[in-house]
Amino acid sequence: MKYNIDKVDKTEYLEIVEVWEASVRATHHFLKEEDIAYFKPLILNQYLDAVELRCIRNEHKDIVGFLGVAEQNLEMLFIHPEYRGKRIGKTLLQYSINELDITKVDVNDQNEQAVGFYEHSGFKTISRSELDASGKPYPILHMELQK
Repeated sequence: MKYNIDKVDKTEYLEIVEVWEASVRATHHFLKEEDIAYFKPLILNQYLDAVELRCIRNEHKDIVGFLGVAEQNLEMLFIHPEYRGKRIGKTLLQYSINELDITKVDVNDQNEQAVGFYEHSGFKTISRSELDASGKPYPILHMELQK
């Protein structure tokens, strides 16, 4: 299936956060409930404004996957769990590489599916941090696209 990549309007931020939360609950099993509660308002009120956002919508115009990019870094890539395995993540990643010039991504070390996805897509781990950007004990892999 061919997907269209669309810009995200600020009025759609709540919908983006809903996709983020559904995706995180399906893939980030290592996070505690209080971590999700901690990150959710940060995503909505700070992080989304700090990135260039793109999305893929379903036939009803609902956002089913999105990405956020800043300074050649893929800051976020989340797919609604009902749409995983439909090449949406791969389509968004290729778009971010080809159109938004991303070369780096940071990934939770404990999110093994995401690590494998990025490795399969040509990224290699160049370093590791024991704490995430918020200082929480979730190790982060810093990955770079190998050309």
